[in-house]
Amino acid sequence: MRVAIVTGAARGIGAAIARRLAADGIAVGVVDLDEQGSARTAKEIIEDGGRAIPLGADVADEKAAGTAVQRTAAELGPVTVLINSAGIIRDNLIFKMSASDWDSVIDVHLRGAFLMARAAQTHMTQAQWGRIVNISSTSALGNRGQANYATAKAGLIGFTKTLALELGKFGVTANAIAPGFIETEMTQASAARQGIDFEDWKLAAAGDIPVGRIGQPEDVAAVASFLCREEAGYVSGQVIYVNGGAKA
Repeated sequence: MRVAIVTGAARGIGAAIARRLAADGIAVGVVDLDEQGSARTAKEIIEDGGRAIPLGADVADEKAAGTAVQRTAAELGPVTVLINSAGIIRDNLIFKMSASDWDSVIDVHLRGAFLMARAAQTHMTQAQWGRIVNISSTSALGNRGQANYATAKAGLIGFTKTLALELGKFGVTANAIAPGFIETEMTQASAARQGIDFEDWKLAAAGDIPVGRIGQPEDVAAVASFLCREEAGYVSGQVIYVNGGAKA
């Protein structure tokens, strides 16, 4: 049985990916700073017949990231799949954004992905097989009020392409998924920040999306599922936009 770690898996996209990989027969280390949320996702997986363990960890903390990988390997087996989905938002216009808001977002998205990948790749290179999927965003192309988030998500794309170059010879692929408008607690928070009714925002957004609807976490999970399969071994260094066909 393959073993995966999914960060940011207490809710939203991370939780949907953890559930999907478990349904695919992969054992999952469910990592999140929110320990109760992590336990909830792991419980759902186990109740559905899968294997999972909850792990409370701050992925931006070097020791905590390493421990999460070590515990997963000890309890489930060598980690050969890593989904870096942990993320936070601290939205504001540049002239209002504090240095701490900048640092927090960069640390979770970029430092966290680096620390988790560095720890997990040891297992992958030893196994001569691995899958790394980093969750970027269409915000990587620029988004008003999200200088920190957009920068972090753009950085993940460069990180992904570098991992693909360095780890390919060991049978490890690295890809990024860039979701568009996905209905999550994070997008609800963005609406609240802007003083916009979330239901109105969803309707307006759907009108600009060619497929006529906004995305769900399961849409992203389906792409992650494919990228983690055996037959996806020739797909590496790519950014896949999951945005319903919307223009960048």
